[in-house]
Amino acid sequence: WALARDDRASVRDLANRVIAEFFSEAADLETSKAVVEGQEEARALEGVDLAKRLADQAERLQEAAQRLTDLESQVGKHEAERARLLAQIGAKERHLKEQTRALALGLNVVGLMNVQFAIKDGEIFVLEVNPRASRTVPFVAKAVGSPIAGLAARVMAGEPLANLPVKSPDISHIAVKEAVMPFNRFPGVDTILGPEMRSTGEVMGLDRSFSRAFLKAQLGAGTALPTQGTVFVSVKDSDKDELMLEAARIMTGLGFKLVATGGTASFLTENGIAATRVNKVYEGRPDIVDLMKDGGVQVVFNTTEGAQSIADSREIRALALSGKIPYFTTAAGSRAAALAMQNRLDGELEVMALQELQA
Repeated sequence: WALARDDRASVRDLANRVIAEFFSEAADLETSKAVVEGQEEARALEGVDLAKRLADQAERLQEAAQRLTDLESQVGKHEAERARLLAQIGAKERHLKEQTRALALGLNVVGLMNVQFAIKDGEIFVLEVNPRASRTVPFVAKAVGSPIAGLAARVMAGEPLANLPVKSPDISHIAVKEAVMPFNRFPGVDTILGPEMRSTGEVMGLDRSFSRAFLKAQLGAGTALPTQGTVFVSVKDSDKDELMLEAARIMTGLGFKLVATGGTASFLTENGIAATRVNKVYEGRPDIVDLMKDGGVQVVFNTTEGAQSIADSREIRALALSGKIPYFTTAAGSRAAALAMQNRLDGELEVMALQELQA
């Protein structure tokens, strides 16, 4: 959660810096242009300098645009579509309570308040504070076993907080919220997520470990994670890291075979993970779409960047939807899914009532 919020802060900060740099550079270039026009002898030298600066600026803007695209792929989604994790915070994050209390008192909030924090290198950033409830309130209320909305309404009506049965939010279990999507009712629709909300419901998985809580949440959302078969892996360059390698190693350790597009297959094999290369959609037949149509893929780990890559993978998303193939679009989500499937080896899932868990 904190990392997702931090990415959003990075997007805003980067965008502001790119815009500021662009206009600052534009002003400098206008000055250079005036000098060139006013001094005939310096025109050639200034022209060369101007062209070089324009080229450098274009390159910087292109790099910044790519960074913005990478960050947007992680945070440019509606909050309702995000998987959420609620767990007992560590000692380093406990001062968040102090910050929240200070904000509530400073803003004179009576009732519920929604704060979005980001933590970067141990430093706390406040992205926004809203004096209202949020979609996360029902999830938190069930996870901690406290009727938060009802208590807030009584406080807003004038009842003293000291008179209310407020429970500590500290919990010993892990709660994972997952969004429920209606895509299977709309054949042909693209399943890619964006800033608009598409989910029609939410489910929650509870357990003592994150992987089992995540597994329960996936089951509740209608995603049946397989026990055997083939995993299709295709990830952007920025996701070719240890996180994805861990997911791949877990899957091969569980007996799954890996197929991957060219760059990803090379990345995996170079790190000692066996993977069979498969053609992308535009690289010739047979390709990944043919393999999926033939039932040769049971799980998809696919992260994309750029409009062309997103467009090229649309048919893959459509086949995953129609074939009810689990499809994960981030490195973190892929790792979580791999851990959940691995955790099934620890035994049958336990089912408990909320009241029993919170007793």
